[in-house]
Amino acid sequence: MHERSSVAELVGSLRSEVNCYSPGGKLPSSRALVERFRVSPVTVSRAIAQLVSEGLVVTRPGSGAFRAQPRTDVFPPGDTSWQEVSLSGDGGPEVVPRTVDASGVLVTLAAPPPGVIELNGGYLHPSLQPERALAAALARAGRRPGAWGRPPTDGLTELRSWFAREIGPAFTTADVLITAGGQSALATALRALAPPGAPLLVESPTYPGMLAVARAAGLRPVPVPMDADGVRPELLDAAFRATGARVFVCQPLFQNPTGAVLAPERRAEVVRIARAAGAFVIEDDFARRLVHDDAGPLPAPLAADDPDGVVVHVCSLTKIASPSLRVGALAARGPVLGRLRTIQVVDSFFVPRPLQEAALELVGSPAWGRHLRSVSTGLRNRRTAMTTALSLELPAFTVPHIPAGGGSLWLRLPEAEAGTDESAVVSAALRAGVAVAPGRPYFCAEPPAPQIRLSYSAVAGPAEIVEGIRRLRTACDEVLPGPGGGLRP
Repeated sequence: MHERSSVAELVGSLRSEVNCYSPGGKLPSSRALVERFRVSPVTVSRAIAQLVSEGLVVTRPGSGAFRAQPRTDVFPPGDTSWQEVSLSGDGGPEVVPRTVDASGVLVTLAAPPPGVIELNGGYLHPSLQPERALAAALARAGRRPGAWGRPPTDGLTELRSWFAREIGPAFTTADVLITAGGQSALATALRALAPPGAPLLVESPTYPGMLAVARAAGLRPVPVPMDADGVRPELLDAAFRATGARVFVCQPLFQNPTGAVLAPERRAEVVRIARAAGAFVIEDDFARRLVHDDAGPLPAPLAADDPDGVVVHVCSLTKIASPSLRVGALAARGPVLGRLRTIQVVDSFFVPRPLQEAALELVGSPAWGRHLRSVSTGLRNRRTAMTTALSLELPAFTVPHIPAGGGSLWLRLPEAEAGTDESAVVSAALRAGVAVAPGRPYFCAEPPAPQIRLSYSAVAGPAEIVEGIRRLRTACDEVLPGPGGGLRP
């Protein structure tokens, strides 16, 4: 059983038992709990820590765990209704209210209930993460001289140099800022490049987290349609002319959610169109290290072939290593770098030095190359398992593109005569024991069809994927119109 679900189950069992003890009563020893519930000492320790955080248990070094005294300082709820007026009436001249909608992001961040297969996750499953290498890197980093001191605001020089080399030979250390992951880098770039109320060109569909950041900054996302070869240049040009936008956000490599790669003949065209419009391209290069071992050579980042500083490059170690290794980079050339630096400093001062030191230790270790190769093979195996299972269980689903990188598939649901309710499929899937991501949050305008995203990176392996697709078939049989859910001839 996975450690996380073991902890949750043990917490549930102990929480129900705590009330059987009088305040101050001693709970069974850790050894007794290990033997009784057949779990590891680490699981017991984490469960007790959870109960302590809930105020149900107190621990005394050398003595054990005891039921806490009940709280008597419970305050009646206040009246927060005034906030509804305050938050909805900014009082300024903004064209677009700065509404914050994180629902599309929370779908991939929230842990599913125990027993539910996570086909909606946004990060690597723990079995694909370099947990031992990370632990060793963090231990070594903590022993580095000055590791707990204040780092340079731009980031550690060695780490900035590493990112610069990864992006391309045209970049130097001076062109790179270290950020607290890719999401933070996107937020900084959008705030630096576009004022509130401004239009923002985005791929359609696109990453919900970026749309959420844009709307929170008061920007107006404008969709630019894609096809199998990425964003369509003629529509991008038309969108710049129609809106006067000065920023376009794109994911040229293994785009989220479609998995598309921007075609070679379109790469220079996209940069040229933006340059002619006097606009920036924010390149979110989130999936470069999630390449599958059957992908072949990868194109360089757009920023690598951009002498005029049109492209602002965003990348991160989070997706390939761990959700908690929130270390990324912003790379740019020209005066825009100064504005990016200012926003970064105002927002967060700097990325914690121990985290930067640990990132340096990780990417400089022999384990790093082994990890990249392991992930490359593991993701390809999981992708193959998912496409095979879909063809057997859900042949009526359309998979427009099978990617050679990233961690998910983008599916179009079958459109029967009575229509297909995307939200009904998502809800029925959860009841059947599998979590999938709805397609609606990936669009900033009306979606062209009901769609869902299935992640194969967040699961334990092919067997769990096959079971997840079987459960999804059960859900579709329940809610889709037609005999057998309209899934088979």
